[in-house]
Amino acid sequence: MTLHDWLWPGFLAFVGVILFVDLFILHNKDRVISTGEALRTVAGYFTLAMIFAAGVFYFAGAQRGAEFLTGYLIEQSLSLDNIFVIALIFSYFKVPAEAQYRVLFYGIVGAIVMRLSLIVPGVKLVEEFQIIAMALGALLIFSGFKMMFSGEETVDPGQSRIVKLLMRTGRVTTEYEGSRFLTRRNGLLYMTPLFVVLVTVELTDLVFAVDSIPAVLAISNDAFIVFSSNVFAVLGLRALFFVLSGMLRSFRHLKVGLSLVLVFIGFKMLLSEYIHIPSLMALAVTVMIIGGSVLISIFDRREVLDEKQSSEAAER
Repeated sequence: MTLHDWLWPGFLAFVGVILFVDLFILHNKDRVISTGEALRTVAGYFTLAMIFAAGVFYFAGAQRGAEFLTGYLIEQSLSLDNIFVIALIFSYFKVPAEAQYRVLFYGIVGAIVMRLSLIVPGVKLVEEFQIIAMALGALLIFSGFKMMFSGEETVDPGQSRIVKLLMRTGRVTTEYEGSRFLTRRNGLLYMTPLFVVLVTVELTDLVFAVDSIPAVLAISNDAFIVFSSNVFAVLGLRALFFVLSGMLRSFRHLKVGLSLVLVFIGFKMLLSEYIHIPSLMALAVTVMIIGGSVLISIFDRREVLDEKQSSEAAER
């Protein structure tokens, strides 16, 4: 058995160990996650991703390494909007702070399984049928322009069809029961509101995966690179939620940056038969667009705060 034969089972076992340590050792008791702890966790997952990226560069070459970093950056950036929607879901359902981490944990497990089931056949289909690659490229361009001109849309989790369907069953309790998803009443199995929240979070991730997975498929034709870059980005999503959920709107120009990235990647995929864009160039363009949108957001926020302070001083 060669090293390549151990790649998939070894990586899945590695992810399984990380998740086991995370839930059953580091966070075996329900509690509120502090910002400091969340920052340390984000830093830990980012370090793991960079170590893995260094391994990809060393063992698979610069092209695969650049593909991994580009996929990781795109997935991580697109997940920021996902964090905002999850924050709205938690607020709508009034999820207790100490139960939020457990919901996000199982949401991440579901997201990893979902991506595995979509990415592996997705890469095969894109390799076999060029028309699918072109269709995904067109989808990314459409998604990019749609995101750019969508404005500030609000999300109402209560209007979700699946939420309404679960509520109509009459088997959802009215009160939370700690971090339990299911409970028994009079010998019958009932769903707690936390189960409804988990289902809503999973469906939200499925919607976002429609954009993120084709974007990474446009970067690499290696299923392992696509999957591993997605997994490393998703693993840090829980901790990132507790760091950024209250300050996402500070990056007001990030949506435009993400839109431009989707359009760029879409054209890269759509025109791949005619124009070859090297992986390192795609990585550089992605970093410049996302980094530039974040920097512009920071400077713009400072200007707004300065103007506000100046106007308050003038009124005094």
